[in-house]
Amino acid sequence: MDSPSRLKEFTRYVIDWDLAPEDAVTLYLEWGNNNWHAEHAPVRSKEDFATYFVVDAWPSSPVVRLVRRNSEEAVDLLTLALPPDLEKAFKEEYGNLKGVFAPTPAIKEWLRHEMYA
Repeated sequence: MDSPSRLKEFTRYVIDWDLAPEDAVTLYLEWGNNNWHAEHAPVRSKEDFATYFVVDAWPSSPVVRLVRRNSEEAVDLLTLALPPDLEKAFKEEYGNLKGVFAPTPAIKEWLRHEMYA
């Protein structure tokens, strides 16, 4: 597990704070499934990348992953444990659901604070 202080290493990346995991699948794995008028423009080549955060709730304690994806692969750049208060709030909202979720507003706020403070 990485330390939140490592977030500062990724400040040069353009983070898409609004890219949800399901949108990333539409963009990069189902080419042509979105249009030019959507929030995210269609992927045109392997050179198009997105960098975004997800909450992975498959483990017993959810973790945050920083993902860099193009049409060929998705690479986890960083994996962070959630602070106890954010983990509790996440579990209150999603219960025991397993899956990969977009970060909540509170998790995004924490990530931005750790990354840019």
